[in-house]
Amino acid sequence: MRHSIFAKAIVLALALACGRTPVAAQTEPTTVIAQSSASELPPLSEFVGTYTYQGGTMEIAAPPDGLYAVIDGGKYPLRRKSADVFINGGGADVTFHRGPDGVVNSVEDNSGRYPRLSARITSLTEAGFLPRPAGSPPYRYKVPRNLRDGISVGDVAKSDLGAEAANRIVAGVLDKTWPDVDGVLIFQGGKLVLEEYFYGYDRNTPHQMRSATKSVVGAVVGAAVANGAITLDEPVLRRLGYADIANPDPRKSVISLRHLLTLQSGLDCNDYSASSAGGESKLYGTADWTRVMVDLKMVEAPGTVGHYCTGATFLAGRAVEKATGHTLPDYAQEHLFGPLGIRRTDWTWNHDLTNADKTFGMMSMRPRDMLKFGMLYANEGRWGKTQVLPAAWVKESLSSLSTVENTAYGYLWWRMWLRVETPDGPRRVYMSAAQGNGGQKIYIVPELDLIAVFTGSRYNTGAAAPNKIMASVVLPALLKVRGIKGDIGAPVH
Repeated sequence: MRHSIFAKAIVLALALACGRTPVAAQTEPTTVIAQSSASELPPLSEFVGTYTYQGGTMEIAAPPDGLYAVIDGGKYPLRRKSADVFINGGGADVTFHRGPDGVVNSVEDNSGRYPRLSARITSLTEAGFLPRPAGSPPYRYKVPRNLRDGISVGDVAKSDLGAEAANRIVAGVLDKTWPDVDGVLIFQGGKLVLEEYFYGYDRNTPHQMRSATKSVVGAVVGAAVANGAITLDEPVLRRLGYADIANPDPRKSVISLRHLLTLQSGLDCNDYSASSAGGESKLYGTADWTRVMVDLKMVEAPGTVGHYCTGATFLAGRAVEKATGHTLPDYAQEHLFGPLGIRRTDWTWNHDLTNADKTFGMMSMRPRDMLKFGMLYANEGRWGKTQVLPAAWVKESLSSLSTVENTAYGYLWWRMWLRVETPDGPRRVYMSAAQGNGGQKIYIVPELDLIAVFTGSRYNTGAAAPNKIMASVVLPALLKVRGIKGDIGAPVH
């Protein structure tokens, strides 16, 4: 996923594609000690500081639970291997070097060696390891603020969720039962009844969406199709305008937007396979990501097999840009975000799709705006009295159209389920979800009149705190109040 140090850790983390992290990067910050006994190991505080890193800076922090690299607010755990050597989430070595005085002066990974600028980190980074500032008063529930932004608010005690469940959620984040959850928004019964932020975040701060960006791309494609700029089944390669394409194959000529949106392009692109030529980690260092994609070999017929392929999203976005004559972010603002009352200054999105883009094609959005996006899909494409997206498009987007990583998939939306334990036995609750690495989630469960938004910074650990909060607190509370027995929200085909 990215070029470098925390290859498959930071590299895989910083990339857009990590809706879910490959198995190789699913590790918790445990300790792997070799060569030295624990008593001989230097304290982690010796590595703390700010380092140069690939044109920018990186901070190394040592909270009580281990050592972390911090880049752009993202926290990446490092496991100890020996005195000055650590292992990132992908299993690669990260080595700290010392000068003649024995003081750490640089860090090295497979991309190079980076000098230490100082032994300090910012107060913001330090605060990023505390759910709430030290000395904060005990938590007391408050009804979310009514910002007159199209989101109705209400008292959680008067909702199906209930005050007890709300308090359990917040308590679990504060005591780190569910670590690194930056934001929780529960919209139930037509009202936002719980809105809480942690680790220095607030409602006005855009948060990295990681692969949840894919679902936004799907919406922008839907707007372009609805406006007649492009059709769902037309061959995409003709739109892209490349005169010569490597690995010619007649199957390439039939790849359509539909195939890209369902991740069934047939191209050799699988982010979860190290041998795949089109895996995202092989795109980001190149000068033209879409060019790399169209030059790939075909491995299946389009529309037959689903693979998690971030590059397919880039192809779909670029095809819309070619068809409309606008950048994808500009088209999104006019036809998607603007109608939702989301200002252009409220979000960021670089869709350059070259190695100059250090955000890897991902968006950052404010959590309330993520909720608006979920509400749009829950309301069949309507926002107030405005039909922003066709109802038929939304319905199809949230249907089970392909299978990706053993999970049903629509148009860049997951159709997942969670197991919920109840007094009457386990239940499956099916839902639509936009998902991004680190704990970015937009869940839609129509049968429970529920939209839940989570943001987080638990990158590349395999720990799915939002899934656990939903399965252990939110969904049981709603099932109990509503008296629902059996599975709900079975897949739509």
